[in-house]
Amino acid sequence: MIHIPDNFLTVKYVGARIPGIENQADLRLGANCQVFAYELLKKNGLYPPNLRSSELWDDILHTKKVKNLRALDLMLYNPDNESFGAHVGVYIGAEKIIHLSYQNQKPEIIEHKLMSNNEKYRVFIGAKRVLK
Repeated sequence: MIHIPDNFLTVKYVGARIPGIENQADLRLGANCQVFAYELLKKNGLYPPNLRSSELWDDILHTKKVKNLRALDLMLYNPDNESFGAHVGVYIGAEKIIHLSYQNQKPEIIEHKLMSNNEKYRVFIGAKRVLK
């Protein structure tokens, strides 16, 4: 079962808070989608590398592409089939993801299939699982 700490539900979207910056774990400073997703995985015992979305998609050392989804898989979405600039969320089970977006300005839990209703996320690039 995935643990979502209460403070994760109030994180504000801050686009400048990208992977690899200092104090990334301090979500009181806000986060972009990737920082939010990576920190949630860390709270659940997984340690993803601080990669941008296209680097994450290409990574084979720390993650693997998966088709059968499990809780804590990283989900990538974009308006096209490109991984560059893809939006990242976390699969939480029961066909739902949690993600932090500019549009919502706060975390949202939504059905995976409904992400395609948003033009920015209409293409599901795929899922990546962090290797232990």
